[in-house]
Amino acid sequence: MTPFLQLAFELVIILLAAKAAGYISTRLGQPSVLGELIIGVLLGPSLIDILHLPFTNNPSLGTTLSELSELGVLLLMFIAGLELHLRELATHRRVSLLASLGGLLLSIGLGLGAGRIFGMSNTAALLLGLALAATSVSISARTLMELGLLRSRVGLSLLGAAVVDDILSILAFSIFLAIYSGNGGIAGLAWIVLRMFLFLSIATAFGLWGLPPLARWVERLSISQGVLVFAIIVLLVYGLAAELVGQMAAIIGTFLAGLMFARTPEKSIIEPGITALAYGFFVPIFFINIGLSVNLRELQPGAIWLILLVAMAAILGKLLGAAGGARLGGLPGNESIQLGTGMVARGEVTLIIAAMGSQAGLMDSLAFSSIVAVVLLSTLITPPLLRFAFSHLKPHPPVLITREKSEK
Repeated sequence: MTPFLQLAFELVIILLAAKAAGYISTRLGQPSVLGELIIGVLLGPSLIDILHLPFTNNPSLGTTLSELSELGVLLLMFIAGLELHLRELATHRRVSLLASLGGLLLSIGLGLGAGRIFGMSNTAALLLGLALAATSVSISARTLMELGLLRSRVGLSLLGAAVVDDILSILAFSIFLAIYSGNGGIAGLAWIVLRMFLFLSIATAFGLWGLPPLARWVERLSISQGVLVFAIIVLLVYGLAAELVGQMAAIIGTFLAGLMFARTPEKSIIEPGITALAYGFFVPIFFINIGLSVNLRELQPGAIWLILLVAMAAILGKLLGAAGGARLGGLPGNESIQLGTGMVARGEVTLIIAAMGSQAGLMDSLAFSSIVAVVLLSTLITPPLLRFAFSHLKPHPPVLITREKSEK
């Protein structure tokens, strides 16, 4: 079987399994993303081992699926931004900032404590805490979309907090590396902050003043699906610029691109096409691939207690820290808990920090495997926890924003 046919075969299995598992999950009263995550674990090397079957033994298949899944999360965050408005996020900036700070500081502290309990050095324990500081908002965003709560007060505050969280986590990790390596010093840290500021400033300025007339011009051209292709190009460029210029996760760039397009009349053209492309192909691959990339059989027997302790630190750090910050910011108690629940999931930024620490010799294989397990565990429990947290509340009506004449 040729490599292409092997890929086609796996895509057939993944898409069928994702949609079937999502359907079963919704029938059981849970978000469809939960079923997609679980079926990914079942299909992966932990059980069925789909990537190592005799007729799917091409080593590049895993890389291809991983890259397709990365496109899925970029599209997912673009859609999340497309459904919001800058004014909506700005309205909840105090809650977002305090929730992010609370979750970040408590997660670092609890992770540091967990590492010290297991005899890690101060440096390794601090790295463990920094890895737990970053939130993966894609899981919560998908769940809130399904619940119709993305534009609720909690949803808006959660997305704002996740953006701040990503920036602060990367900045904190950069400070850690600068201190540990002894290179760069204050000048190096200032350069990192300046690059973040430059990206956010340039991307926002272009989105506010350059993007709307360009989108109108593209719409007038006789190009098949011109506006949709233009949106895809812009979201990819924003994602690239976020990493290459701002040294931030690409999802921050695509989320910002979605916010910019949300202000344009062309949103009504872009949204149906992007949504069909994302949920019909790329997003299911993203959630399935989370399970495919985890091999629970490789976990060391002695890691179970460390995993449990790190999992408690990860969950409580965000649940209590972010909820406490949101409460200080003015959210009611129940909505603060909902926001904290949505911050529990960890993802790619956590794994990147852990991988870089492991490559630098600052984290042993036991600690790294425990972080991988905690990422999977937090990803699995966040959707049902969010649904449970919102189960006693009626969905908030969408926040309607009247467009200014200058935006038309």
